[in-house]
Amino acid sequence: MSDLTVSLVQANLHWEDIAANLAMFDEKIDAIKERTEVIILPEMFSTGFSMQPEKLAQTMDGSAVQWMKQKAKQKNAIITGSLIIEEEGQYYNRLIWMLPNGQFGQYDKRHRFGFAGEDNHYEAGGKRLIASVKGWKICLTVCYDLRFPVWSRNTIKEDGQPEYDVLVNVANWPERRNVPWKALLQARAIENQCYMIGVNRVGNDGNDIYHSGDTSLIDPVGEIIYQRAHEEDVFTYTLSRQHLDELRGKFPFMKDADRFMIL
Repeated sequence: MSDLTVSLVQANLHWEDIAANLAMFDEKIDAIKERTEVIILPEMFSTGFSMQPEKLAQTMDGSAVQWMKQKAKQKNAIITGSLIIEEEGQYYNRLIWMLPNGQFGQYDKRHRFGFAGEDNHYEAGGKRLIASVKGWKICLTVCYDLRFPVWSRNTIKEDGQPEYDVLVNVANWPERRNVPWKALLQARAIENQCYMIGVNRVGNDGNDIYHSGDTSLIDPVGEIIYQRAHEEDVFTYTLSRQHLDELRGKFPFMKDADRFMIL
């Protein structure tokens, strides 16, 4: 299988301003000159981490999802990030995995951040999303999911291969808890023998909570390939299939893992 090029977009979001955020990400994505295949945006990238879904939620036909379709087609790349979505009177913190042809996958955040009241405003998801691109399997998670390793645990399939190769987490993770953020990203990479990508926002949100970003790319043994704090940045990198396969072959830890099912 071939390598995979990804772009991590760390941005200072405009609080509860969908149009301004879409315009901002237009500029950042257009400025990516390298050939890239997956572009990763933060959690609730069109609004910031707001507890006002009644005011901000859009349907799957709304401007933000339509923008993702248009931008993925224009860039000929997959675009992913989470949005506030309304469906049948319920609200979801929904990650969209948008392909250039307009097809998409979706994942509703499983672990709602009760400390901020997210569980009072949004419904929980109940099904994981593992996407496929160029033979790579990518497990997609949102922010608080990072604290719960069972949900994102890589397992060995019947053919002896791990369930996924890359674990992605899109976030609005505050600076005051950036030590756990960075530690958990490394832990998830090591325990799942996968590349770990965590894309966070920077700056103050509408509640005056500061985010230092610390967007990271970590290899399957926990080595930090990229980590950036406090500044907006777009980082493009090519994940090596050979490196991943060699590490898994040299250190076949996954075959000794406990077997279980997530119900």
